[in-house]
Amino acid sequence: MTPGTGRAADSGGPLLLGVRHHGPGSARAVLAALDHARPSAVLVEGPPEGDALLPLAAHGRMRPPVALLAHAVDDPGRAAFWPMAEFSPEWVAIRWASSHGVPVRFVDLPAAHSLALTEPKEDGAEDGRGIDPIGVLAEAAGYDDPERWWEDAVEHRGPDGRPSDPCAPFAVLAEAMTALREAYGDAGHPQDAVREACMRLQLRAARREFGDDVAVVCGAWHVPALRTRATVAADRALLKGMPKVRTELTWVPWTHRRLARRSGYGAGIESPGWYGHLFGAPDRPVERWMTKVAGLLRDTDRTVSSADVIEAVALAGALAAVRGRPAVGLTEATDAVRAVMCEGSDVPLALVRDRLVVGEALGEVPETAPAVPLQRDLDRQQRTLRLRPEAGRRELELDLRKGTDAARSRLLHRLRLLGVHWGEPAAGRGSTGTFRESWRLHWEPELFVRIAEAGVWGTTVLGAATARAETDAVSAPSLAGVTALAEQCLLAGLSEALPVVMRALADRAALDADVGHLADALPALARSLRYGDVRSTDTAALGEVAVGLTERVCVGLPPACTGLDADAAVEAHRRLEGVHTAVGLLADAVGADGPAERWAGVLRTLADREAVAGVVRGRATRLLLDGGRLEESEAARLMGRALSAGSAPADAAAWIEGFVGGAAGGGLVLVHDERLLALVDAWLTGIPADTFTGVLPLLRRTFSAYEPGVRRALGELVGRGPDPGRGRDARAPAAPGFGEGLDEERADAMAPVLALLLGTGLPAEQGAGG
Repeated sequence: MTPGTGRAADSGGPLLLGVRHHGPGSARAVLAALDHARPSAVLVEGPPEGDALLPLAAHGRMRPPVALLAHAVDDPGRAAFWPMAEFSPEWVAIRWASSHGVPVRFVDLPAAHSLALTEPKEDGAEDGRGIDPIGVLAEAAGYDDPERWWEDAVEHRGPDGRPSDPCAPFAVLAEAMTALREAYGDAGHPQDAVREACMRLQLRAARREFGDDVAVVCGAWHVPALRTRATVAADRALLKGMPKVRTELTWVPWTHRRLARRSGYGAGIESPGWYGHLFGAPDRPVERWMTKVAGLLRDTDRTVSSADVIEAVALAGALAAVRGRPAVGLTEATDAVRAVMCEGSDVPLALVRDRLVVGEALGEVPETAPAVPLQRDLDRQQRTLRLRPEAGRRELELDLRKGTDAARSRLLHRLRLLGVHWGEPAAGRGSTGTFRESWRLHWEPELFVRIAEAGVWGTTVLGAATARAETDAVSAPSLAGVTALAEQCLLAGLSEALPVVMRALADRAALDADVGHLADALPALARSLRYGDVRSTDTAALGEVAVGLTERVCVGLPPACTGLDADAAVEAHRRLEGVHTAVGLLADAVGADGPAERWAGVLRTLADREAVAGVVRGRATRLLLDGGRLEESEAARLMGRALSAGSAPADAAAWIEGFVGGAAGGGLVLVHDERLLALVDAWLTGIPADTFTGVLPLLRRTFSAYEPGVRRALGELVGRGPDPGRGRDARAPAAPGFGEGLDEERADAMAPVLALLLGTGLPAEQGAGG
């Protein structure tokens, strides 16, 4: 290039603008060069199939960050993105051409070839480059930040911080890139040669159509290759016989957070929010930035005064001067914010980085942009349900008794069945079988690819989810997988798919003889019955299968819980909990007491059988006690037998874990029944020293799960010592936190309130006069 002209050696050559992708310095330099040169056409690095989409860049509803998405029609998972932010040089060039009525085109290897040549990648064509050429130049100049070097070397040259000739920096950068290409070759990426051959062919075609005064905006690394005087035949030879696939392209919204990971063109950036601020600030960028930071911190109830803002600006400027930099950068601004506004703490600084340095911007694409039919249907439902995608994570509480919330729930469950995990179920105010659901929503650009993949199942969300469920029911690898699918169908409201799933469920249940598989499948069936009740779904067939499955589990579970090692005992304990919960839900859903009675007999068998693992026997005893099917005296007898001198300490500790561990409030049974506590205390103090250390980890794990109040009460009871009979003497002084004794009159006064809360009506003896 001729110094000072920014053009190739022949005076009529194209204007080659080598840039650093996603850099505000590059974007400003490109804008200045285009205003200065006024080219007849603008060529931008990108897939040529995207030319038809370029007019949308001028649409009023197109708001960056956005990305070109290319995917193979027959394999939508094979896709690539070309993201662009407001401060991306490519976006600036496209918008400049649109506003000036200048033709604009993409020049690069067609996506049809690039997708066929490579495995599916997260982002654009140059993902994973071995070196960052701007980074190498910055390091040679003694800089640790490539973008910082670009700003210092390009934007702050010449009078008033700008070069006298806007094209001159690109000429100097081209010479530096030529030296780097001589030193590094293709940087370990031979596909660059093919891409650059394609660029040269497209550049020749543009010069024939628009003349020699065209401008090319591309990665600075490619500029030396575009200046190479290769022949047309040589370039075509490199492209001959390349594989290709049928592709579709569209614009999709992108996010600043996604840019901050690994962006297209091999140029991931860490601070898109800061870059966007630099590019968009009309003047005094540091002062405006500090004002933004102060506003954010004030919103979190931190005290930040105007004087703090002034002091932070002054400190940032002083740091830049001490470090020999011509302007304040992000490093200086961050150090000043930490020292002045955050009082040296990195905790509020992390919030600044998350909300401002990275940012939560989500782009917008007009409805006229091409999209697969499934995406169109999803967009329509999102608008109807007022459930628009957002870049940040947010919690969503749904009340299924409301029509809109129920429709939102069905949509989110259908998308999950299709592999589009926009929402994840979260713990909230609701619980299993209630009318509430809690979701955690987080939209990511990659979901557009998942939607394109799911498009093979249908053109609407409902149709696609139904087809996917019917196919999965036939191919599910296990009985538990089919029951989980039945649960998903009920949650998603897929009434047409449910008969197919139920046939597959009945067939699998009839043939599967493994009681473990049956026990694993039962909880999902029981939940499905409860969910069907909440959603007014006919689940009669599902109830019949669930009752039959329960009978088979009751027959096969006791033998399956005998003679187990430690790991198998833990698995049996988990299944016991799941089946017990499922039987309770099943009794409520089908209105039958038979399964509950049969299950109580199974628990009694497990509690009495010595060959059953200790953790299972202990848990069965506790479930019987909590269900009112076992007297406290009988529970004490079973515990005494489990903790007798003839039992191995490890088995006894496992029994205790099953009895008082796991469920919420497990330790309260020991707080309120001092006989059981005395049994545990006597057993624990009688363990020989040589075996005590072996059971201690198990006991610590059990008792450390209790709430602090329960642990404190147990400690006070143990510290007070054993008390024979029915608790301590009422005349004895009360332990801290306990009353003087049982006050029956005050206890009776609470009975009507408890009856009202439980919905059981007044006690019989109070019904007349209450």
